[in-house]
Amino acid sequence: MMKQSKELWENRYQSGDTGWDIGYASPPLTTYIDQLPNKDIKILIPGAGNAYELIYLVENGFDNVYVVDIAKAPLDRIRVQLPNYPVEQLIEGDFFDLDLTGFDLILEQTFFCALDPNFRPKYVHKMKQLLKPTGKLVGLLFTFPLTKDGPPYGGSLEEYKALFKDHFKFKVLEVAYNSIKPREDKELFFIFEPK
Repeated sequence: MMKQSKELWENRYQSGDTGWDIGYASPPLTTYIDQLPNKDIKILIPGAGNAYELIYLVENGFDNVYVVDIAKAPLDRIRVQLPNYPVEQLIEGDFFDLDLTGFDLILEQTFFCALDPNFRPKYVHKMKQLLKPTGKLVGLLFTFPLTKDGPPYGGSLEEYKALFKDHFKFKVLEVAYNSIKPREDKELFFIFEPK
């Protein structure tokens, strides 16, 4: 069975090889978060990294937020930034081994594109399993050509539609209008609901 490399990610965090890290919560996601009426929803951020979205959520009154990361270093950083955050909601482990379910919302921010593309079908199945039937998978997908070099790995609108169509309804799937400058026209904002 394919496994992700914990060592690879630990090394990247230790060496500061985190080119995807923009230093704050991504504007398309904060815009989405800002319109959420219910602060009690159960949220998951997979591959949370430095978890700027978690910090943004906490600052805006959301506290039922879980993060999972295969590497320990980013979770340690979160514990320093949010010392009172419930430790049971900061999960060190492989996303694909996560046994929590019933999420209202899963936020996708550079996790999908960090996975080897061979994991993509497994990602789709796991996301559907983690969400409530009424839940939403929301986030950003890169639209630069898929290459063997990565992460990040790219993809196209057509590839994403083919990958998700059997398991998710597409509520929104469009070029993000509020990406940061370096990612302008290279990100798709999406809202998917389980079928």
